[in-house]
Amino acid sequence: MSTFMANEKTVTRKWYILDAANKPLGATAAQAAVLLRGKHKTDYTPHVDCGDFVIVINAEKAILTGNKLNQKYYRTHSGYVGGLKEVQYRILMKEKPELAMELAVKGMIPRTVIGRKALSRLKVFAGAEHIHAAQKPVAFTSYEEVK
Repeated sequence: MSTFMANEKTVTRKWYILDAANKPLGATAAQAAVLLRGKHKTDYTPHVDCGDFVIVINAEKAILTGNKLNQKYYRTHSGYVGGLKEVQYRILMKEKPELAMELAVKGMIPRTVIGRKALSRLKVFAGAEHIHAAQKPVAFTSYEEVK
């Protein structure tokens, strides 16, 4: 018996919905990262992009544990002197909760071509409504039901 190696032709992609309401931001992002990479599948192959599509809803209702709302900052730098911009997560979660979720998932995905491709399959929405009903997404509950 030989080892099965997935390739682009044999990969089947499903659509999953993750509800972030009243769940920690990092825990939801970790689940999304696993689904995007395809690590939950039995035919996972590291050098092939075999992940699924992930829709994260209720990103505005995700919670940050501890004192992260006050102590954690989203920082960007323009490259120029004095070009540091920082936004407290309390403000970021009010104004752009989708960005906060995307950044959390992005930090858990490899910085490679496959990782960038996987991130393009992440769809984040602040509220409970999404625009991907035509793809017939399935609500993700546990890894046992996926296999």
